[in-house]
Amino acid sequence: MELENLLSYLFRWIHFFAGVTWIGILYYFNFVQTEFFKEADAATKSNAISKLVPRALWWFRYGALLTFLSGLALAGFLGAAVNFYIMIGMLMGTLMFLNVWLIIWPAQQIVIASTDAVIAGGEADPAAAGALAKAGLASRTNTLFSLPMLFFMGASAHLSGAGRLPMSMEDGVSSIAQILCLVIIIGLEFNAIKGKQGPMTSVVGVIHCGIALTAVLLLIMQLL
Repeated sequence: MELENLLSYLFRWIHFFAGVTWIGILYYFNFVQTEFFKEADAATKSNAISKLVPRALWWFRYGALLTFLSGLALAGFLGAAVNFYIMIGMLMGTLMFLNVWLIIWPAQQIVIASTDAVIAGGEADPAAAGALAKAGLASRTNTLFSLPMLFFMGASAHLSGAGRLPMSMEDGVSSIAQILCLVIIIGLEFNAIKGKQGPMTSVVGVIHCGIALTAVLLLIMQLL
């Protein structure tokens, strides 16, 4: 067993473990907790935000961090073998990581602090509602990105097509297709910062959008 091979596999195992933790909690937030909060009474919701949400967010954000760092290490081991499938997966994974640490976590800190203040008998922070909406949009976008991200991460080793070929090869994904895929993804990320949830508002809607985004990106890579 070669040391380089062992290290590469260990980083891959860490990447899987951290990724399952991160994405699992992402789905818990979007598919379970958000729907529960819609039906819960004010006291139950406040108690959950004060005691449960901070614990979940700890695993959520550090799962994202460890997934990102181990992914960078894996990319280093792959080197010239990196293909467009995995590049797209890495791009969406990176945007999701940034959304966690730069949008979702700071916004949720405002919401949690406001809730704790109310529980203690104080006043709610007027900025809490806006912060909650901001975190919700970024979280929905991460859920949207997660479907094609997981699809293309797996496709990089198991799906044939132009995207499977190393980026250095001329007969891989065309430049036009690469640019169009990047424009779509960056546009969706811009919406995560300044836009609205739109069809992603419901659980069914965000799943359908994720599947549609996966299909569109794959067709662009194969046909253009």
